[in-house]
Amino acid sequence: MILAERKPLAEIIELIGDARKVLVLGCGTCVTVCFAGGSKEVGILASQLRMAASKAGKELEVVEETIERQCEDEFFEGVKEKISDADVVLSLACGVGVQTIAELFPEVVPLPGVNTTSFGRPVEPGVFVEYCAGCGDCLLALTAGICPIARCSKSLLNGPCGGSENGRCEVDPENIPCAWHMIYERLEKLGRLDWLDKISEAKDWSSSASGGVRIDIREDLREIKLES
Repeated sequence: MILAERKPLAEIIELIGDARKVLVLGCGTCVTVCFAGGSKEVGILASQLRMAASKAGKELEVVEETIERQCEDEFFEGVKEKISDADVVLSLACGVGVQTIAELFPEVVPLPGVNTTSFGRPVEPGVFVEYCAGCGDCLLALTAGICPIARCSKSLLNGPCGGSENGRCEVDPENIPCAWHMIYERLEKLGRLDWLDKISEAKDWSSSASGGVRIDIREDLREIKLES
């Protein structure tokens, strides 16, 4: 299972910026189970955004919706119009969900409302492509919904390396596209190339969250279990 925790309200408000219509989109599976992005959390965040906008004298329409899974294309059928009608889509799913929105709706600005923190172990046989590394400090708002940590072979934060050529990665040109080439093309299409002006600081990979077996502990949920 994928685990996540909601971003601070102040950060979310900053990401939304001057948008006038926001769709807060929840996911009914992993983030619902870990109390980060289900329908209940969508409702809470939507109310907080409305109150914050009202207090600031800002006009903001907040639409609430939750689909069963944001990692699979078919579940977006019922919300296509709401997504296309919004200035930004604030996804409370994991980084995979944010990037699914980016691929399915290239004209829409996707924003992460949570930080993906760790992953469970899949038990069914199959092929999985890692679109999110669960770094715990989501950058997708700056990179048009494409994760440079997971999708760049070198996890570069501020642009492509010298080995990128014709939009392909030098590690395996036949099978790996250059993540930063993809990011540039999407930002250009969205008219947001100015986002590339922001320099992302190097991540601290020395913590236990980025090495060995990752353990995610929610003390508030442990207390609930003990009380029951």
